[in-house]
Amino acid sequence: MSNSRYIERGSKNYLKANLALFFAGFVTFSTIYTFQPLFPNLVEEFAVSPAIASLSLSFTTFALALALPISGSLSDAWGRRGIMGLAVIIGSLLALLAASDSSLSTLLMVRLVQGVVLAGVPAVAMAYLNEEMNPRAIGSAMGLYIAGNAFGGMTGRILTAWLTELLSWRAAVMGIGLLSLLLALLFLLLLPPSHNFQRRPLHLGQLSRSLFGHLRNPGLLCLFLLAFSCMGGFVTLYNYVTFRLLGPDFNLSQSAVALIFLAYAFGACGSTIMGGLTERFGRCSTLFAALALMTAGLLLTLMSQLAAVTVGIVVFTIGFFGAHAIASAWVGLLAGQTRAQASSLYLFAYYLGSSISGTGGGFFYGAWGWNGVVSLILLLLGTSFILGLKLQSLTREQTKQACALSELAPQHITSHNL
Repeated sequence: MSNSRYIERGSKNYLKANLALFFAGFVTFSTIYTFQPLFPNLVEEFAVSPAIASLSLSFTTFALALALPISGSLSDAWGRRGIMGLAVIIGSLLALLAASDSSLSTLLMVRLVQGVVLAGVPAVAMAYLNEEMNPRAIGSAMGLYIAGNAFGGMTGRILTAWLTELLSWRAAVMGIGLLSLLLALLFLLLLPPSHNFQRRPLHLGQLSRSLFGHLRNPGLLCLFLLAFSCMGGFVTLYNYVTFRLLGPDFNLSQSAVALIFLAYAFGACGSTIMGGLTERFGRCSTLFAALALMTAGLLLTLMSQLAAVTVGIVVFTIGFFGAHAIASAWVGLLAGQTRAQASSLYLFAYYLGSSISGTGGGFFYGAWGWNGVVSLILLLLGTSFILGLKLQSLTREQTKQACALSELAPQHITSHNL
């Protein structure tokens, strides 16, 4: 296959593909996290607990987690562009449906279906980039796609909170839905067709064997559990810090509280820096540093000064993004040839942690307030440190084995020559 079939950096198709996938990432993560700043509004309107209100996010991420391991395989059989196009269009329409005057149970069912549908974007978009981009352009293109994810999640939360204060939470959700629908249509218009996609039949038996093979890899298993515990702690903090900042401790407005999501920008920058530090200090040491930052930031949120809480959230976010960058890259190194499946399992654990801890934190908040939420996150961070120690032990063991093999190799060659 000639390189002319690949999208070259700086070309017109390069710009169109990056813009289209930026829009797809924005649609996906703005609609997923639309409801995170709205938990207090749901508590008030439906007269439910914070834990029940959090299901409006947890149902979506749980469904996303379940659907991710198979979405990439379906796109292998059905095509990348079609799967992503359906996902962003239907996901946007479901966002509009979620804004309708319906009961909480209907809202949760809509959000559950939305999670299944939007699973058709993350892994598939990465597969499209790897197939269609010139290898020299993949790094920059992937960076722009991930930036769209982060920007969508951050902007969706902030815009939702501001529109809610000006109008209502339903109007805010509808506004995000309309914007997403417009960007979804632009995605279909802009994304260049696939030239290098090769359809592969869907073999469930082979898929299952390789998936279970990843779960038997102790290093990958540690990384999957690390994704669960870190993401669980991260989403739990953002789910319930809103209640504290709106409450009598600080009595902030909803639009002011929404500004905490600007911490994502610091986190994105921090992850880039910490990713570079792994080359100098090693993955294990940098991972421990990221977890230490998360712990320090979390403890700062216990203080009664708003400045200290704000700094704590930013530090915690930088630590989380750093740990996530290190762990997700580590998965690719350990996965061998089936990296897409391993990444899907990592994301499955990632969003499963978000769903379970994100809702479980509500029971801790209801029983013990913010101190209870902090205790739960500390438990998850402690688990993460233990997993980091296990990864360090596995790394040392692999290094010893590699050294032993390198020492035996010359002897083997000499005896063979004799």
